[in-house]
Amino acid sequence: MADIRTLDDFQDALDREMSWRLKEVKAFSIASRANSPDRRYFIRAGVALLYAHWEGFVKKSSENYLNFVSSRGLKYNELKSCFSVFGLKSKLQTLSVSRQSLSNIDAFDFILLQLDQPARLQIGSAINTESNLTSKVFSNIALSLDISLAPYASRFNLIDESLVNRRNKIAHGEFIDIGGKEFGELQDAVLQVMREYKTDLQNAASMEAYKR
Repeated sequence: MADIRTLDDFQDALDREMSWRLKEVKAFSIASRANSPDRRYFIRAGVALLYAHWEGFVKKSSENYLNFVSSRGLKYNELKSCFSVFGLKSKLQTLSVSRQSLSNIDAFDFILLQLDQPARLQIGSAINTESNLTSKVFSNIALSLDISLAPYASRFNLIDESLVNRRNKIAHGEFIDIGGKEFGELQDAVLQVMREYKTDLQNAASMEAYKR
């Protein structure tokens, strides 16, 4: 993953992530509205594709934000705790699960000594969509980046039932009955959530909301 060092870099990365996904989703939207008996196939494939872009965009844009925060060169004690955790998680896990006194003491001392050091965030494994980006999983990711959930709460049922549940049924070979109009409405709603998440990340970066 290339370093994202400036706000312009971050903006460009988010724009790229969104633009190619929009093109693919729009292509299936057009096919789903065509006056053809085959359009139901495009709708089923479109639901699966829409979910893939929902999961992919949240994961990649979140990783890009962490990349940007990491490039700030801030110390652990200059970052909000939710970001510092990404660099100290392995030691925190030791404190959580180890029953060995020496291991716990070493881990605690390491954390204390690292707080005044430049943060090194472990980006590669930081964002876990669990291959099933429900509202619960999305909430965990957003909170880990200090993004407010309030604007998204009213769409949680749509994410879980209209998108994720349908995608899971399609992935398991089950039949779903969804028309072109309903698919269009679902597509518009999910893309709007993605746009809002993009905006929230942009605002957080520009306002330096990651700082303690």
